[in-house]
Amino acid sequence: MHLELTPLRAFDDNYIWLLARGGEALVVDPGDAAPVRAALESRGLRLAGILVTHHHGDHVGGLDDLCASWHGPVYAPAGERIAGPVTPVREGQRVTLLGLEFEVLDVPGHTAGHVAYHWRGDAGHAPLLFCGDTLFSAGCGRLFEGTPQQMHASLSKLAALPGATRVCCAHEYTLSNLRFAAAVEPGNAELQAYRARCEALRARGLPTLPSTIAIEREVNPFLRCAVGAVAQAARARQPALDASTPSEVLGALREWKNAFR
Repeated sequence: MHLELTPLRAFDDNYIWLLARGGEALVVDPGDAAPVRAALESRGLRLAGILVTHHHGDHVGGLDDLCASWHGPVYAPAGERIAGPVTPVREGQRVTLLGLEFEVLDVPGHTAGHVAYHWRGDAGHAPLLFCGDTLFSAGCGRLFEGTPQQMHASLSKLAALPGATRVCCAHEYTLSNLRFAAAVEPGNAELQAYRARCEALRARGLPTLPSTIAIEREVNPFLRCAVGAVAQAARARQPALDASTPSEVLGALREWKNAFR
């Protein structure tokens, strides 16, 4: 049966992901209930379930509104406090919605208990990854509650997924991330080609997402911490770091990105 994947715009740059199949839909990280309600009503869809990746308000702010008139399952990370009637999930568990089985992955770093949801795909559809704010196209989330070591382990886990996996992250940060990535690795031809494609999409008012794991392996500096040019760029910023340790490179890159304009 056909799957329809849609990023619903919310706030300034958030995406609430909606996945529809056979008259039902799931949504991921509904920070705002209004775009969810509008999409369900306009398409005649019934909400079948909600997936939550982490506790930040722009990802959970619409839960109370939605759950006031709907009583389906809400799956959320076991390691984080999220108000409301949620079912806690952690790595190794599986969640079934729309007849699809999602594997839960622990991906701490941005927050302490952040999770992602991975569907392996089928003959007609490429795999899906709902990764919240851990992995962005050409970037990663800020380390609000975790360490560079945790984030490196989390990103390595995601990078090991099949290359065709569609990366459904929660913010339209791609162009700013690509500007930073080009500063880190200016000789990366794949990065420059991807940047041109994404700029063309944004010029037409279209989302750059989903990306794919294969693309991210080629362009995302936070997945390329063991690549010589990336490690050298990080060391140029912090001469004392051990450029042979990818997590130290990631930490330096993240500090650089925090101040990058």
